[in-house]
Amino acid sequence: MAEVSVISIGAMSFNELWGEREPVRTGHATTCLIRASDAVIVVDPGLPAVALEARLGERSTIRPSDVTHVFLTSFRPDVRRGIELFDQAEWLISAAEREAVGVPLASDLKRLAEAGELEDDAEPESRQIGEQLKSEVALLQRCRAAPDSLAPGVDLFPLPGATVGLTGLLIPSNRGDLLICGDAVPTAGHVELGRAPIRCADAKLARESLREAIEIADLLIPGRDNLMVNPVRRLFSGPSLSSGSSL
Repeated sequence: MAEVSVISIGAMSFNELWGEREPVRTGHATTCLIRASDAVIVVDPGLPAVALEARLGERSTIRPSDVTHVFLTSFRPDVRRGIELFDQAEWLISAAEREAVGVPLASDLKRLAEAGELEDDAEPESRQIGEQLKSEVALLQRCRAAPDSLAPGVDLFPLPGATVGLTGLLIPSNRGDLLICGDAVPTAGHVELGRAPIRCADAKLARESLREAIEIADLLIPGRDNLMVNPVRRLFSGPSLSSGSSL
């Protein structure tokens, strides 16, 4: 059975449940560590590499070089900020998210090239945008389309809506089925209120994914919060599980 730990608890740049409507803090995704068979998987490396390496050392005995795979639930920048810390690992993302992100990125880069905006004599701002697009394309190309199962007992679970191809991970544990949700379920508050994220590509799909997550999983790891017991399928009572807790 896979062992799952929360390495770093994420944060929303703004939380609509608190009345916020624009960024008031630096957002970053909750980062998880999964050990299953021979696989050592980091999910959503949202912190900068230096900070994430420190968290990994605080919450586990795993070194960055031990990580075999990195899985991104989406391609949002604050979900993948520290991914280069795991340069020796295989980078994975769902095929749906990869395609949904890749097509517009390639189109934008082609448009800039055809307009001459990538040339040395182009405006500095245009060249800067072009370099950023090139970096995004290169990073996405490095991310392989993930198979249906990353390791025994670690299965992809599509949760579209927040982004077109957002995909979580469903993992059986000794306390019930655990779902790593990504931004399909941002925080415990969204679960308690049955509220889908306001920042999403498709509001209807986001609501359906939230409902499906709540219906299927006994334990949830929201995209910007700590491990929680599903209040709808509560299996036990007692104190909350802390970050770094393993299942």
